[in-house]
Amino acid sequence: MLPVLLSVAVISLSGVMMPGPMFAITVAKSYRSPWAGPLIAIGHAVIEVPLILLIYFGFARFFENTTVQLVLSIAGGAMIIWLGIGMFRARTEVVHQGRDLSYNAITAGIVLSALNPFFLLWWATVGSMLIMKVVDYGAAGLVAFTAVHWSCDLVWLTIVSVLIYRTQALWGKRFQEGLFIACSLLLVGFGGWFIVSGIQQAV
Repeated sequence: MLPVLLSVAVISLSGVMMPGPMFAITVAKSYRSPWAGPLIAIGHAVIEVPLILLIYFGFARFFENTTVQLVLSIAGGAMIIWLGIGMFRARTEVVHQGRDLSYNAITAGIVLSALNPFFLLWWATVGSMLIMKVVDYGAAGLVAFTAVHWSCDLVWLTIVSVLIYRTQALWGKRFQEGLFIACSLLLVGFGGWFIVSGIQQAV
C-alpha cells in the first residue's frame, strides 16, 4: 500500500500547492494568527472527509452531473466573488488597524470547499481514481488514504500561515495592502471563472 500512498501524497501536494481561493484566504487570515492555516484545513476536512466517503460508496457520478455542476458553479462563483470583494474592502482595517476579516478560518475552509465546483469535480475524477486504488485494502486503506491526503492540506496551509504571520513585520504597509488586493482579485477572478466555466459546460 505504500506506493499507492506515496502517489496520493504527490498528487495531493501538486493540487494543494497551486494558488487558488484557499491559498488567498489563508494569506489574509494569517495576518492575525499563525493558526489560520490549520483551522482552514479543519474546515476543509469538514467537507472533504464526507465527500471521500460518498465517493468510496459510489456517489462520484452525482458530482459529474451537468446540472449539479452548473448550480455549484454559479452559487460557488458568486460566493467566492463576494468573499473577494469583502477582502478588498477590509484591506485597510486589517493592514493599518489590526482587525481581522469578519468570518473565522474554519468557516472560510468550509465555504471555499463546499462551494468550489472544481474541488468537487477533482474528487469526482482524479480523487475517485485515487480512492479506487485503496479499495482493496478495505477500511484501513481508506483511513490511511484520507489521513495522507488531509495531511498534505494541513502541512502546506500551516507553512503558508506561519510564514505570513512571522514575516509580516518585515513588509511595508503598502506591500501588505498590495498583497491583500492581489488576494482579493484572485478570489474574484476564480469566482468569475467558476461561473463562466459552469455556464459554458452546460450550454
